[in-house]
Amino acid sequence: MKQSNEPSRIPGWHKLSLDERRNRTAALRNLDQTTLRDAMTHGGLHLDDAKLMIENVIGTYALPFAVAPNFTINGRDVLVPMVVEEASVVAAAGNAARLIREGGGFTAQVTPPVMIGQIQLFAKDVHKATEQIKEHRKELLRVAREADPMLIRFGGGPLDLETRLVPDDDSEGQFLVLHLHVDVRDAMGANAVNTMCERLRGPLEKLTGGRVGLCILSNLADQRLVTAACSVPVEALTMENRSGAEVAQGIVMASLFAEMDPYRAATHNKGIMNGVDAVMLATGNDWRAVEAGAHAYATKKGGYAPLATWRLMEGKSLVGRLTLPMAVGIIGGTTKVHPGARAALEILGAESATDLGMVATCAGLASNMAALRALSTEGIQRGHMRLHERSRKLAREGQKP
Repeated sequence: MKQSNEPSRIPGWHKLSLDERRNRTAALRNLDQTTLRDAMTHGGLHLDDAKLMIENVIGTYALPFAVAPNFTINGRDVLVPMVVEEASVVAAAGNAARLIREGGGFTAQVTPPVMIGQIQLFAKDVHKATEQIKEHRKELLRVAREADPMLIRFGGGPLDLETRLVPDDDSEGQFLVLHLHVDVRDAMGANAVNTMCERLRGPLEKLTGGRVGLCILSNLADQRLVTAACSVPVEALTMENRSGAEVAQGIVMASLFAEMDPYRAATHNKGIMNGVDAVMLATGNDWRAVEAGAHAYATKKGGYAPLATWRLMEGKSLVGRLTLPMAVGIIGGTTKVHPGARAALEILGAESATDLGMVATCAGLASNMAALRALSTEGIQRGHMRLHERSRKLAREGQKP
């Protein structure tokens, strides 16, 4: 990840004018001001480009593009681009990042960018088919590799081929599922993985005498994980009418509530995705795929659980931890076509999909902490409605925020 020219801690960021924030962002990231302004104007998307992205286009639809300051990730200062329609999301994330900064900022760890492609295989004898596939595993992986020579040149490609039975007992209707593990490098990976899976259709049917059904990437990207963590000094959480210890304990109790109750866990996780999705939208990534993967991952241990947890360590630090499947890319798709998405990647300094995944996960953890802090103290509506009412007032008066 590229280091920012200046610290991301920018007091009074929200008080600057729109032009001042643009100019400061360009200076911080060493970006051309004219290019940045063009990418941020009217959604940054020309109709000719929009027609290349989807079908039946009649116009474009803009959302607010913001930059959240104060983020430090693995010792590097980062400006976080966010696209979202909901008031207070950006302000809350930036404010939480400021508090987390007091404890040294975020740390983030990632696993390799491995996606899973699924191939459904119907065979008269699924156990015999399993053995045949295991015997010819290397040959099948070679066929898959030939489907995307470009990915191979960049150091990615198929890594493994696993089999599992669905359902996992001997009940009627049992079929075989193959999991093709593919290192997709800096791409989200859907097109590459789907192409490889479909290329295996013929060889698998010939090998097993069976019939291939679905060939499709899985959005449960549990081989491609990002874990973000932070440690906030209790004293940094002090509020006007509450001690830092009281605030920290309130956040911990809110976390435990989500761990015990799926109704609360759903809203807990929505607060995480406020931050994650805003980064996904800004960078032109498939936020629906990331959402699907996150909520599926929340059920990995059986019931639906919170993705982030918070604990008080020795009464001195509030420690938060979040693990998410992060199927993201910085090449191909919208990231190549949309000027705003390209500008967002420049603003956050992403040099790899790994960089982007870490930033998005940290934004999710910050958003979660901000929500729990508000919920356990003054209530969620006070700050949210203050900003919401500000926007409504300006709209009534015909002013532009």
